[in-house]
Amino acid sequence: MSDDGVSGDRGPTGGTGPSQVFGIERRERIMDEVRRNGSVVVRELAVILGVTELTIRRDITALADLGLVTRVHGGATARSSLDQTVARSADAAGPARYRIGMVVPSLSYYWPQIVNGARATAALSRSQLVLRGSSYDPADQRRQMAALVETGGIHGLIAAPDTAGQDGYALLAWLDALPIPVVLAERRAPSSLALRSLEWVTTDHEFGAVLAVRHLYEQGHRRIGIAAARHSPTSDHLRRGWARASADLGLDTGLTVNAEIDDVENGARDARLGALVDECLATGTTALFVHADPQAILLEHHCLDRGVRIPEDLAIVAYDDEVAENGEPPITALRPPKQHIGRMAVETMVARLSEGRRRPTQRTQVLPELQVRASSLTAPPA
Repeated sequence: MSDDGVSGDRGPTGGTGPSQVFGIERRERIMDEVRRNGSVVVRELAVILGVTELTIRRDITALADLGLVTRVHGGATARSSLDQTVARSADAAGPARYRIGMVVPSLSYYWPQIVNGARATAALSRSQLVLRGSSYDPADQRRQMAALVETGGIHGLIAAPDTAGQDGYALLAWLDALPIPVVLAERRAPSSLALRSLEWVTTDHEFGAVLAVRHLYEQGHRRIGIAAARHSPTSDHLRRGWARASADLGLDTGLTVNAEIDDVENGARDARLGALVDECLATGTTALFVHADPQAILLEHHCLDRGVRIPEDLAIVAYDDEVAENGEPPITALRPPKQHIGRMAVETMVARLSEGRRRPTQRTQVLPELQVRASSLTAPPA
């Protein structure tokens, strides 16, 4: 096994270079399986990936040492809250270089993959990630961030604060004035605030909406609507991308659905979804861009119960790609590069801490990918 924990599977020449690259890809595959199924079995992974069981055990050990999975007999599970072991990768090379605080608004949807990417990169850079979960309430976010900052025990903060309205603006200004560097993850500050210290790494959600509209246009749709969550920080970006792409393609957004789709999991779900479908039928909207996945799946179920065919009567594209592939039919979705966002947030922070003020402020956007599935592939009749 090499110094970085990559197993010694060798190619025909006996070299280790290609195996090291494959080892990283293999571990990414293992993490994908853990996130998808909650657990993995060594012997099954060995068959799927075409390596020995010993290699898979070594991979699982390396992932457990990074704090990404919990080892169990014969395999691994998603990191358990009962797992009290400490990631060993940083300790093996000495004490942590930096302690980096991280506050995210959810520990159950969207954000776990970002945290996983951040945790793995922190371990590889011999840094310690100190994680706190908050809510989407700006006051709660500030409490959690202040609790980390005021201890004096962290060198930098990765945060995902609210960025809208006066409360959001005040929170951003407070973060910009902190005596430690701050990197925003999946958030950006409005340029009108002229904040100079904050750095960020975010998905270009607006471009994602453009991809969705153009995909539906290429399938023959000319009335493409949008239904997005009212309070999500992502929704404004998606609406701008939807409106821009529609205008560029010569589509009249005034003739299609432009709706909010909050609160569809409570007792009013059927009424809200029914009103949305009625509006699609009344306006001749044949395709709908929906944020986020759970709402898209609930909408799909409602359509099928009413006899509205997917995609023949209404094509659907979702945003987030957390559970969209579980739709029936599977739902086309935009997939933000969540793990990459976490990795780049930590990389940006470590670079800032290492280089100090001489390093230019960095603000990075990365592109989502369109995962095409059955829910959007049939164009409406001519």
